Amino acid sequence: MEFWNSTLTEKSWKILLQLKEKKFDFIVIGGWAAYLWTSLHKSKDIDIAVKDFDGLAFLKKNYNLIKNDNLKKYEIKFEEIDLDIYVPHFSKLAMPVEDIKEYASRIQNFDVVNPAALLILKQGAEHDREKSVKGGKDRIDIITLLFYADINFREYFKLLERYKLKNYYERLKAILQNFKEIKYINMNPREFKLKKTEIMEKLKR
Repeated sequence: MEFWNSTLTEKSWKILLQLKEKKFDFIVIGGWAAYLWTSLHKSKDIDIAVKDFDGLAFLKKNYNLIKNDNLKKYEIKFEEIDLDIYVPHFSKLAMPVEDIKEYASRIQNFDVVNPAALLILKQGAEHDREKSVKGGKDRIDIITLLFYADINFREYFKLLERYKLKNYYERLKAILQNFKEIKYINMNPREFKLKKTEIMEKLKR
């Protein structure tokens, strides 16, 4: 099932593909990163981390780049689609933007943040907008990553330690225990129950 309107997600995907053809380095984070790891849910908006300020300079030269001081990010509007750009030593995410490149892999010719780090970034987003529609999408992405991406939980716990985010572990268990939107994860109730038990066992280790 689509969480967002398919027309919007297809438009968003085309924008992401166009960005890939440009000559600047970025890492896909957020909803599109979750899709690239799981092939389940496309995203309406695009979130990227630029690797250095050359990437930001390129965007400033070629697009109408807006600085959002309140949310510590840059933005480009493509009508209904928002491109959010996170910058080293400026943006505030669950882990520093300048560290994200340590945890990235190449998928479909995109540099994409790895599942363990993406899970933490998604938890950070869910924490900030828990009550909103986007918070609901964050929780769907979190469960989708848990169930369909090959998450290295040892790396996940190392990251929690490194960035002093140990409270994320309890929140992750709560999201998993309380998740009800099974229709979005391509499983029947029995499959969901079995997979949830399996993941809870992995988290205990």
